[in-house]
Amino acid sequence: MQIKIKAFLVVLLMCVTSGVYAAGDADFDDEFDIAEEVLVDDTTASEEISANAIDDYQVEGSLFQQITDLEQEKVLMQLEKERAQLNLDLDRLAAEKIKLHMEIDTLSGRAEQQQQEFETERVRLEAEAKRLEKEKEALDSEQPVGAITASAVAANKKSYLAKDAPKETDIAKIYKLINVFGAGAQLQATIQDLSNGQNKRISVGKDVDGFIVKSISLDEGVVFIKDGETQTLNVGAQKATVK
Repeated sequence: MQIKIKAFLVVLLMCVTSGVYAAGDADFDDEFDIAEEVLVDDTTASEEISANAIDDYQVEGSLFQQITDLEQEKVLMQLEKERAQLNLDLDRLAAEKIKLHMEIDTLSGRAEQQQQEFETERVRLEAEAKRLEKEKEALDSEQPVGAITASAVAANKKSYLAKDAPKETDIAKIYKLINVFGAGAQLQATIQDLSNGQNKRISVGKDVDGFIVKSISLDEGVVFIKDGETQTLNVGAQKATVK
């Protein structure tokens, strides 16, 4: 570029000087030709220098190479980051897929279990209905009251007699008077159950197997009342007197 400017200045200078030396047109033409040759030679030299500079330029280790490497590394890092994020997304989707399959399996298992429970309940209800139907048929097919067998009558009579048998009414055959203790209205007595040998402490008004304690005294012993009748249990005689 500087060579071209230099040549242009030379030409301009020659043009200026041509006005002073107007008389020497031939000399001016010669000088112009010389300037033109110089300009061509300078251009050729400049092109050769540029070509040599290009040939001699070392790309390896240059600033351009460093910038290019940095850009490539930046692009590679970005791609690696995107690939890592993509792998994370794929793993997350795979985990969600597994979770979804597990939930589906769980729901399927629950549905099967409920279906089995419903089936079991249906079978049970059908069996219960059949049993009730059989009981109804049995009741409908029973014999009338007049056709009851003699053995059934005897069994019913025995059950009735056992149920309504009178209980023991003699207090002396149930209990034994052991002693009387206390003073005045606070007298109490100890009686013994003849069936098991256990002792009981009684006082006036106490209910003993349906016998109500009417009174307790040192002389008469214990007086019981039941169904309007009085029985006395003495310490010495061990015999109840019914009145």
